[in-house]
Amino acid sequence: MAERVIPLVDQRLVALRAVLPARPVPATGLVADARGRPLRDLRISVTDRCNFRCSYCMPKEVFDKNYQYLPHASLLSFEEITRVARQFLAHGVRKIRLTGGEPLLRKNIEILVSQLAGLRTVEGTPPELTLTTNGSLLARKARSLKEAGLQRVTVSLDGLDDAVFRRMNDVDFPVAEVLEGIAAAREAGLGPIKVNMVVKRGTNEHEILPMARHFRGTGIVLRFIEYMDVGATNGWRMDEVMPSAEVRARLAAEFPLAQLEASAPGETAERWGYADGAGEVGFISSVTQAFCGDCNRARLSTEGKVYLCLFAGNGYDLRSLLRGGATDEELASAIGHIWQGRDDHYSELRGTMAADTGSGGRRVEMSYIGG
Repeated sequence: MAERVIPLVDQRLVALRAVLPARPVPATGLVADARGRPLRDLRISVTDRCNFRCSYCMPKEVFDKNYQYLPHASLLSFEEITRVARQFLAHGVRKIRLTGGEPLLRKNIEILVSQLAGLRTVEGTPPELTLTTNGSLLARKARSLKEAGLQRVTVSLDGLDDAVFRRMNDVDFPVAEVLEGIAAAREAGLGPIKVNMVVKRGTNEHEILPMARHFRGTGIVLRFIEYMDVGATNGWRMDEVMPSAEVRARLAAEFPLAQLEASAPGETAERWGYADGAGEVGFISSVTQAFCGDCNRARLSTEGKVYLCLFAGNGYDLRSLLRGGATDEELASAIGHIWQGRDDHYSELRGTMAADTGSGGRRVEMSYIGG
């Protein structure tokens, strides 16, 4: 087996200046990037902390007891996050997803949910408001999140076998407590619930069928995600990627599948339904089947940097504008200017010299801007 080399580079320190363009970019809800892609989806990381140490995201040898997390004063306040989100909505965003780290570790997260739920899109409707979690705190939080205005949750779960799950989260957390969290979310009405399983060859591919059997017929949508080369600390190797086509073939051998239409433009998951009507599964194939062509997502880091791609190396610093006295119109103009200049399509270029992110190939960590 090839030796893993894990570069220790802190991409949180890398930032591009968010400028106020000479010609203002008005918020009309119609802004498009350099490839004609509209802005529709905003992922907001509310913390860089997590209580799991999954090897593909926050390996323990890097994120150990000496790891320096961002100080609280560096994080955007809930009011600052809400103000930024309002300007993104004015440019056409319709969906907001809260991520982390583990977002439920952010104290009083329900307050932020309530503030975001009170915003409106350019169509005058509430934004779709979702949250991705590892499920460890969901049982105690589900009801209050629903009451605050959260609509649904996505839970990361990489296997049902307790030994496998404990090994993958690397903090000895039992799978039963995550399943309790999913049950609590379902009871609270945070649905339709999605469960994301990262499939890593040689680690948990034998959990594909047990996961499918468990969630079939429950109304919960199980999605299989290819192990991705996000960040620089997970020691990613192509031979550990199990292509979605292979996962799907394994699944279809027991449960015949039929492809479904995409639920929305820019959807990352390819949808397949069980032929017997027992629900659906999804496949997110960002390694073997790029979906850059209609990607409409922006990401806001916990301390106010805008990233235009999950595989980006640099973010644009909005916090300086927020705390420097910029008006809402100026903030919206800066956001529009950033999006108009976007040309990111890393997954289409993967494996070529052109795939360099502009920061020496060092990409921001998933734990920092969310998946």
